[in-house]
Amino acid sequence: MNLTPPLRKLATAQLPAAMIYLGVLICLAFIIVSSLSDLLGKRAEVATAQTMLDQFESRRPATTKAGLTGAPAGSPFLEGATVTVAGAALLQRVSAAVIKFGGNMLSSQIDLQGAQSKAGFLTIIASCDIGQTGLQQLLYDTEAGMPFLFVDQLVVQTPAGFAASGEGKLRILLTISGQWRGAK
Repeated sequence: MNLTPPLRKLATAQLPAAMIYLGVLICLAFIIVSSLSDLLGKRAEVATAQTMLDQFESRRPATTKAGLTGAPAGSPFLEGATVTVAGAALLQRVSAAVIKFGGNMLSSQIDLQGAQSKAGFLTIIASCDIGQTGLQQLLYDTEAGMPFLFVDQLVVQTPAGFAASGEGKLRILLTISGQWRGAK
């Protein structure tokens, strides 16, 4: 197939134009696919956020006309006429919680000279033995009830064979603080 020179010139001039046209079409197809992919990704993010919002709203305590129900009863502050009485009440609450969840108090100390003591906070340092599930319950009970208590420090030591068997009591050192309002 011998093409005459004018046809050969025309065929060679159309080839670059066709390649450019094909390149533009491929770029446009890529942009369309990319945009659709991004749109579907955003839609999935919105669905995930909506699911999470629904979960959070279902956990919200029911409200009544009188106010919130399910809120812990009592004062958010440590009760006591003096700092010593308030410290003893804090120590008694923590000791009772440790025993309630199957633990043993080894030692305890009320820290009235801590960094937060000037702000009205009382701190206790308690050492005890407790099982793993008991520790989880103890931490929840301590921070969820009234008065408001805060676990400032938690140090956990496991017994020698604990990793293999998962049984035995953990030795823990807790630093717990609560705010004392002062004498009334």
